[in-house]
Amino acid sequence: MDDKPNPEALSDSSEHLFSFGVIADVQYADLEDGFNFQGTRRRYYKHSLLHLQGAIEDWNNENSMPCCVLQLGDIIDGYNAQYNASEKSLELVMDMFKRLKVPVHHTWGNHEFYNFSREYLTHSKLNTKFLEDQIVHHPETMPSEDYYAYHFVPFPKFRFILLDAYDLSVLGVDQSSPKYEQCMKILREHNPNTELNSPQGLSEPQFVQFNGGFSQEQLNWLNEVLTFSDTNQEKVVIVSHLPIYPDASDNVCLAWNYRDALAVIWSHECVVCFFAGHTHDGGYSEDPFGVYHVNLEGVIETAPDSQAFGTVHVYPDKMMLKGRGRVPDRIMNYKKERAFHC
Repeated sequence: MDDKPNPEALSDSSEHLFSFGVIADVQYADLEDGFNFQGTRRRYYKHSLLHLQGAIEDWNNENSMPCCVLQLGDIIDGYNAQYNASEKSLELVMDMFKRLKVPVHHTWGNHEFYNFSREYLTHSKLNTKFLEDQIVHHPETMPSEDYYAYHFVPFPKFRFILLDAYDLSVLGVDQSSPKYEQCMKILREHNPNTELNSPQGLSEPQFVQFNGGFSQEQLNWLNEVLTFSDTNQEKVVIVSHLPIYPDASDNVCLAWNYRDALAVIWSHECVVCFFAGHTHDGGYSEDPFGVYHVNLEGVIETAPDSQAFGTVHVYPDKMMLKGRGRVPDRIMNYKKERAFHC
C-alpha cells in the first residue's frame, strides 16, 4: 500500500473524505460595470460570467473532484428584468454550469425573484429538488411543496440541507394571494418606511423588502430533519441565501426571523456550518454553540483580476474551506463530541 498522503491530506493527518464547491451572488447581466445601491461598491455584471467559468474550470481540474457545488443564490441580476433579458441571461449562466462535471444545487435569492415568479422558478432548471434524498419510514422529514427546501446525503453520515429564505417574502408572490398579504403585514409591522427596501430608523434593520424569512412550517420540518440527524450521528451543513447570525453578517442582510432559525439549530448537536451569500462582503463567525457561519464573498463585486469561490474539504474531525481570490481559507473543527473516526 502506498503510504504517501494525497495532496489534500498533507495539511492533516486524518483521511480526506470528500469535498464540495461553494459560490455566491454571480448576478450576471449583459451590462457595463455599475455600482451597488449606495453607489459605494463596483459591480462587474458582465465579468461575473467569466468568474463563474474560471470557478467551474478549477473544480473540474481538482485532484479529488468535488462531489457537488452549492450555488448560494442571486445567479442573475435584477437589472435583467428591466431589459427583458431574464430568460436569456439565465440560459447563458445555466449553459456555463453544463460544463461542470458534478451536480450543482441551486439556492434562490432576492434576484431570482426580481426576475421570475416563484411559480416560474419551480418549473425551471434552478429547481434542483430532484437531487434530494428521502429518508425511508420518516415522512416527517419530507419537505412540503409550499417552500423550496430539501436535504441530501453527499457522503455517508453527512447531510446537507437547503433552506428557502424567501418562504416568507413579498417577492415573486402573486399580490392578490393571502401569502402576499400575510408577508406584507409582517413587513409593514416592522418597517414603517415608504421605501420598504430602506432600513432607515429601524430597530430591526433586517425587515426590508429584499430580505425574507422562514415559515413556521419550514422551521418545523428543519427541526424534524435535524432530530433524525442527531439520532443517527450525522453531521449537517445548512445552506441559505440569507445569513442568520449577526456576527457574521451586516445586520441589514439577515433573514427576517433569523432568531427562530438559530433557536432550531441550537437545539440540536448535528449542525457543523451554515453557508449563506447575500452580503457580498462576506463574513465568518463561530457561534456559542460551535456552529460556523460562513457568508461567502459575492462574485458580482469581485474585480476581474481576482476571484470569489471556494472548495470545502471534509475530514473526520473538521472541514477546511480553501478559498480563491477574495474568499479566505477557513478551518472549521467539529465540536469534540462531534469528531468521529471512519
